[in-house]
Amino acid sequence: MSLDSSVGKLPFVGSVYIRKLEKLNIETIEDLLHHPPSRYLDYSKITKINRVRVSDTVTIVGEMSAIKNIYAKSGKKIQLANITDDSGTIDIIWFNQPFLSRTIKRGDVLSISGKVDWYNKKPALISPDYESTKSKTKSIHTGRLVPIYPETARVSSKWLRSRINHALDYFKGEFDEYLPEEVLKKLNLYFFNKAINKIHFPDSLTQAENAKKRLAFNELLFLQLRNIYRKKSWQKNNPTHILKTTSDIYKKFTDSLPYSLTNSQQRSVKEIFSDLKKETPMNRLLEGDVGSGKTVVAAATTFVAFTNGYQSIFMAPTQILAQQHFVSLKRIFDKFKVRVSLITSAGIKADLGKTDIFVGTHALIHNKINFDKVALVVIDEQQRFGVKQRACLVKKSKNKKVVPHVLTMTATPIPRSIALTLYGDLDLSTLDELPKGRQKITTWLVPQKKRREAYGWINKQIKKDKVQAFIICPLIEESQVETMKQVRAATAEFKKLQMIFPKLKLGLLHGRQKVKEKDKIMNDFKNKKIDILVSTPVIEVGIDIPNATIMLIETAERFGLAQLHQLRGRVGRGKKKSYCLLFTENYSQKTQGRLNALKKTLSGFELAELDLKLRGPGEAFGTRQHGFAELKIASWQDVELNIAAKKTAEEVMKNRKKYAKLIQKLEGKDIVLN
Repeated sequence: MSLDSSVGKLPFVGSVYIRKLEKLNIETIEDLLHHPPSRYLDYSKITKINRVRVSDTVTIVGEMSAIKNIYAKSGKKIQLANITDDSGTIDIIWFNQPFLSRTIKRGDVLSISGKVDWYNKKPALISPDYESTKSKTKSIHTGRLVPIYPETARVSSKWLRSRINHALDYFKGEFDEYLPEEVLKKLNLYFFNKAINKIHFPDSLTQAENAKKRLAFNELLFLQLRNIYRKKSWQKNNPTHILKTTSDIYKKFTDSLPYSLTNSQQRSVKEIFSDLKKETPMNRLLEGDVGSGKTVVAAATTFVAFTNGYQSIFMAPTQILAQQHFVSLKRIFDKFKVRVSLITSAGIKADLGKTDIFVGTHALIHNKINFDKVALVVIDEQQRFGVKQRACLVKKSKNKKVVPHVLTMTATPIPRSIALTLYGDLDLSTLDELPKGRQKITTWLVPQKKRREAYGWINKQIKKDKVQAFIICPLIEESQVETMKQVRAATAEFKKLQMIFPKLKLGLLHGRQKVKEKDKIMNDFKNKKIDILVSTPVIEVGIDIPNATIMLIETAERFGLAQLHQLRGRVGRGKKKSYCLLFTENYSQKTQGRLNALKKTLSGFELAELDLKLRGPGEAFGTRQHGFAELKIASWQDVELNIAAKKTAEEVMKNRKKYAKLIQKLEGKDIVLN
């Protein structure tokens, strides 16, 4: 049995538990040992029975003097037991565990840990943890700091503790250190063997924190090294073509625009043009705030490919966004003979003759199109595509030995410290300012008591100024889950709003509608046939309706600040004053403070930093965002540890001999392929 062995090799781990552990991403014994506790119960206070006090959490070691099942008036089974030590006797109460009267026998010597409370007017231990003291091995469930693990897969902490303890005993002394001792001392990190043991069974909370720090560092270090390996692997490829990027090409493109590029747009274009001239393929991330003009920067890049006589692919995650890019690119290149084709699951829209720019969804991957002269791939909202999808798209080139330049874009503001770690294999360009003419959006936090007034104000604005509005709801249909019943769902809200705005035209948009239905609704909204569009967050990115000036978001507290900022960015795109109304029925100080932050700043990057501190990365960026690395032990908030891991990774690649054991471990993990 080795660390790479299936977890099923451990005792009492059958097929049922193997399936449960897979849900926790635990497949090998090493995975199990890297499954960290979420907290610890302090059962370290070992007390004589005559010294226990109500509300204390204690451990008592004594002999079981009696145990029996009794029935409460409600019909529930209660297990009533007595444990005795040399100072006295105390009652123990368990509920609905009748098997205990068979597994625990009178005369057994047990260690019992739990909270002391009143029962029948006497102190008693209620639902305590227990274990036998027969074996000479260390206690793991009582009498110490006891690890509590996430139980989302219905695997109990007690079961996990037993399996982890067995694995630690079996592999004692086999956890070889792969980092030099001088590095550990410099960073004040535990040796690996100590860390892997003390993360599960620490003698103090300080010890647990230090163990977690070392394992978190490992996780971040492997992530950084994986990025470096990927980057080096990418740089070994040859681009489809080295592209000429002269000042004349840049001037020809910018002169055709009805506006000037911002400083950050000019800087990003310069960085991209520099990449296109190199012998290695570009692999760059363009990160821009809502409305910062990423599409124009991408268009400038595709224009370079066009003037060099080659094709480009422009890929978007949804049909709505692909359609938007298709229209935008045709408008931008209206003065040039650039032929743009839209390819989605609904079909193909194309100009006559050869295509210069293919725009589409994931259908581009599967469509049998000849990409023999593709020099550039642009991927919008890249976190919504998997690595394999992107790789498949890159390989669409007819000549498999060459790779096109790749520009990926995201409108999700991610703090730079995280972006450099998460996308360490990509070069980073950032758009951090808005183009001239973009309207500042006034944001209001609307309490429940002002809901009717808000609806009246929206009605007047639409009738008086002939503008349009978005109303966003988190769910498509009413949920049956108790905790979600207060969430206003789009379909139910649509019906209510038709009664509230009887003289206005309303439309409903959500992800479950068919493509043709979505297209018709969006076209009607663009053509001002719909006054109010009720929608789920499907319109979060890419939708450009200049006449829409009002964004109303229901149950705003359910969204992260970054997502609220994205939704707010759907308005303020025309010449008229725009507004964002945040409706909430949650009046907690934390929620109100978080939402008020949206009123004070228009910077998505500032809001992302704040949301990261307040809510953590999972909620701030969405726990299900594809491509956002899920850290099991480390935290994105720990900037210092992230920086230390990045510096160490760079040192590893410069001095491979010094880190020979680490390199060997990485190659054993096939890190290049991960």
